[in-house]
Amino acid sequence: MSDILRELLCVSEKAANIARACRQQEALFQLLIEEKKEEEKNKKFAVDFKTLADVLVQEVIKQNMENKFPGLEKNIFGEESNEFTNDLGEKITLRLCSTEEETAELLSKVLNGNKVASEALARVVHQDVAFTDPTLDSTEINVPQDILGIWVDPIDSTYQYIKGSADIKSNQGIFPCGLQCVTILIGVYDIQTGVPLMGVINQPFVSRDPNTLRWKGQCYWGLSYMGTNMHSLQLTISRRSGSETHTGNTGSEAAFSPSFSAVISTSEKETIKAALSRVCGDRIFGAAGAGYKSLCVVQGLVDIYIFSEDTTFKWDSCAAHAILRAMGGGIVDLKECLERNPGTGLDLPQLVYHVENEGAAGVDRWANKGGLIAYRSRKRLETFLSLLVQNLASAETQT
Repeated sequence: MSDILRELLCVSEKAANIARACRQQEALFQLLIEEKKEEEKNKKFAVDFKTLADVLVQEVIKQNMENKFPGLEKNIFGEESNEFTNDLGEKITLRLCSTEEETAELLSKVLNGNKVASEALARVVHQDVAFTDPTLDSTEINVPQDILGIWVDPIDSTYQYIKGSADIKSNQGIFPCGLQCVTILIGVYDIQTGVPLMGVINQPFVSRDPNTLRWKGQCYWGLSYMGTNMHSLQLTISRRSGSETHTGNTGSEAAFSPSFSAVISTSEKETIKAALSRVCGDRIFGAAGAGYKSLCVVQGLVDIYIFSEDTTFKWDSCAAHAILRAMGGGIVDLKECLERNPGTGLDLPQLVYHVENEGAAGVDRWANKGGLIAYRSRKRLETFLSLLVQNLASAETQT
């Protein structure tokens, strides 16, 4: 299993290189945007784009994993269709070819004969990437490959990626929008139980060199299987725990801190916002991208990511869910949490990743229908939920 995670880290870095390469040249980037077909659109957005970068990333992940682990590709699911239509009306199915030259030739058809762009992209696609992590390298965990399914969101927050804002200032470490909100999400789950087992979140645009204007990224991972829990932030957290200035809410002592912080979508319902303001005060942060908001919880920048709409999907949440599980947290169904009676002792309604929504069509088959809450500490979540329920109830009685 650690071999699979190691390979996912490598392909996520290759994917990040593709995302960065596609942004370097504005003229090239404009060639890469195509509006999604109706059945592929996220209903939250009036206009929803797919980019060649999206599809390239997805296909690179699929093909690389299939090459290393034959038979795995059939269980890799992604957000994007790999079909493009060029200016001549030709339908082209984009895939990773066995050689750089063949991939360049196929890309040239998508890019209407732009040879320079096609060759540049093919070069990045076929470039070998090495990724090492001492924590992961020292561990061997075996799991049957045939029980694994993989959800891929090749470029989460496509709108921010297309917009390309590079000079946004963070608010207490959280970026409201901009390229920092773009993430590559790869989540591995058990196809029999739907439980998330491994997650990789790659953030391609973390910091930019002021001289070269080239971006550097950051990668986060987690593994939770059969009692083994590991994640890439373990060293960071253990170093912080000796200091009184840490902001990450980890460990049992954090469960009794009275103040909460949350990250939300700017489109969140007013009723939720009003209740949150009574629970969190001014510690509510708006940010773009479901993957990025989940990452804010992983990083310990906030306690909670809450979203009440049904416009996030399995590919948005699986990676972060696996990492949070490894940290002692998780992602739960918001609607079920609000309807749940804490006195029954029932487990929290964790999201699962193997079952379609009954009666739904298109992408809605894989929507997180009840909304979600991502968290790092179960104790803090339970306290937060009781306060949220109280404030939502009092708001209802006043209306």
